[in-house]
Amino acid sequence: MSEEYHYDLVVVGGGPAGSSAAYEAARNGIRVAMLEKENSIAETVRTSGVTWIQNIKEFGIPDDCYNPIKNFSFCSPNNEVTISDSVPRAAVLDVRKTYRWLAQEAKQSGADIFVKINVNNVIKDEMGDIIGVSGVGPNGKITFHSKAVIDASGFPSVVVKAMGFATQWKRFGAGAEYEVKVENIDSDTWWLMVGQQYSPAGYAWIFPLGNNIVRIGVGVGKPESNVDPTQKLKELMDSKLGPIKKLGKISPIEFHYGLIPNDGLSRKTVFNNLILVGDSAGQANPLVLEGIRYAIKFGRVAGKVASDAIKAGNTDENSLKAYEENWKKEIESKINSAGKVQDRWIGLSDEEWDKELDIIKELKPEEFIDFIKAEFGLSNMIKLATHHPKLAVRQLFNLVKGKK
Repeated sequence: MSEEYHYDLVVVGGGPAGSSAAYEAARNGIRVAMLEKENSIAETVRTSGVTWIQNIKEFGIPDDCYNPIKNFSFCSPNNEVTISDSVPRAAVLDVRKTYRWLAQEAKQSGADIFVKINVNNVIKDEMGDIIGVSGVGPNGKITFHSKAVIDASGFPSVVVKAMGFATQWKRFGAGAEYEVKVENIDSDTWWLMVGQQYSPAGYAWIFPLGNNIVRIGVGVGKPESNVDPTQKLKELMDSKLGPIKKLGKISPIEFHYGLIPNDGLSRKTVFNNLILVGDSAGQANPLVLEGIRYAIKFGRVAGKVASDAIKAGNTDENSLKAYEENWKKEIESKINSAGKVQDRWIGLSDEEWDKELDIIKELKPEEFIDFIKAEFGLSNMIKLATHHPKLAVRQLFNLVKGKK
C-alpha cells in the first residue's frame, strides 16, 4: 500500500533541530510534517546531553528536564583540578524528556508528527530541485510532497546526501556511554578526563543527572584514532580508572552510542527549497563536541526563514539565505577558533595535559565556561590575556586570536 501527503514544509528528523524547526514553522501558520525514523521521539539516545543554563532559560526548557552543574573537575594522568562556582552555569539534560518536550511543543503549534518513517529518497522537479521526500512507513511506501524541506536528519544527513550535495563526514567524534546508578556522586559536579589512558584522541566524562544517576562515557576523534570507544569505555569501567573509582558500585541502566560531525562548518546549508540544520549542517562546538543548543536555536531560525519564504511564494536559495547568514554571523568565527584549540589539544602528550590543567585552573568559572562554550569574542580574548599573564595562557589565546 502506498501513501501520499502534501505539506508546505517537510522536516526530516525528530531531534532537537527538527522539532525546533517544525515548532517555529507551524507557529508561523504553514502546514508542517516532521518525519522521525524511530518508533518514538528519542527512542534511542545518542548524546550525553551537556548544555548551558543560559540557553536552557532562553529556550524555555522545563526545570525537570535537566540537572544543573556548578563545579567542573578535570583530571589528567597525574593532575586534577576543580573550578567551583557559586551558581550553576552548565547542565546535563534528560535527553529523552527534553527531546519529547520539544516535539510536543511542535505538535501543539500545529505540526503533524510521523514516526517509523525511513526516508530514503528525494522528489525533484524538472529543474532538479527538491520538492519532497519518499521512503518506507509502517504501511509500505510513503511520499511527502512539499514546497521546501529541512534536513534535520543528524549525522547521516539523508536528504542532502540523496540530493548529491554532500558526502559522508570525513572527521567526526564517536562516543559511547553508559547511564548508570552509582553509590557516590556529587550531583553538582561533572568530570572530564583527558590523556592517553582515557582517550587517545578525545576525552572521557562523568556527567551526573541527579538521584545518583550518572553518564560515564568516552569520545574518540576519527580518523585521528582507530580505537573503539565502546571497548575503551569497558576498560575504564572495569579498571575503575581515576575518578570512576570514587563512584563505588556501578549498576548499568542503558547504553548510548552516537556520532557527531567534526569537520567544522564545511557544508553549504542552503539550496533551492532546502535548508540544513543541526548535525546535518555540522553545527557543533569542537571543544566538547556539543551542539544541542545550536540545533534548537538554528532550528527555530530555519523554521522561521522557511515558513516566511513559503508564505511569500518563493523558496529558492536566495529566499532562504537569511538562515545561513544568521548562523554564520553567530558562530562561524567562534567554531573556527575552537577548531584551532581542539587541533592543539589532540596533539598533547600526557605530560602536556598535566601542565594544561594548571593553565585551566587559573580561569574564573565564567571565563572557563566562555572558553569551553567556544565564546571566543575579541573582548573575551583581551580580558583573559589581561587577567592571566601566565605565558602558557597567553600562548593558548594568541592561537585563537591568530585564527580570527
